[in-house]
Amino acid sequence: MSTEPRPPLPPFTRETAIQKVRAAENGWNGRKPEQVALAYTQDSLWRNRSEFIHGRDEIIQFLTRKWQKEHEYRLIKELWAFDSHRIAVRFAYEWHDDSGQWFRSYGNENWEFDANGLMQTRHASINDLPIDESERKFLWQQEIRPDDHPGLSDLGL
Repeated sequence: MSTEPRPPLPPFTRETAIQKVRAAENGWNGRKPEQVALAYTQDSLWRNRSEFIHGRDEIIQFLTRKWQKEHEYRLIKELWAFDSHRIAVRFAYEWHDDSGQWFRSYGNENWEFDANGLMQTRHASINDLPIDESERKFLWQQEIRPDDHPGLSDLGL
């Protein structure tokens, strides 16, 4: 798998950090584990909830399981803070399980990048809130969020 640079590269400015966050959001909304994994180093380390993941192969396995369980997944990420090679984001995503129960999952992520703009470390803390289908706010067609769709702050989240 590729280790080609993934612009924008560190050191990040506010503008390039926002671009990196939106690129990550778009990738995850595409729900293609093999493509998403290319944004991470070969030996990337993750903590996702209580699961520890090491390397691209485990990332692909994790994302495949995730999107088999979380149907109609739609995600919004928002920049929280950044420095030269680190970015902190907050996010929310909506999905439903096999029984049709909808959830909004809220969380925070801390990211660390290598010089090629590949994420080498990802720490994610996530909580799931059951919601009624009528409470959904992420209503675009699946795939990437349209540019004119409100972000988290605009939605009061």
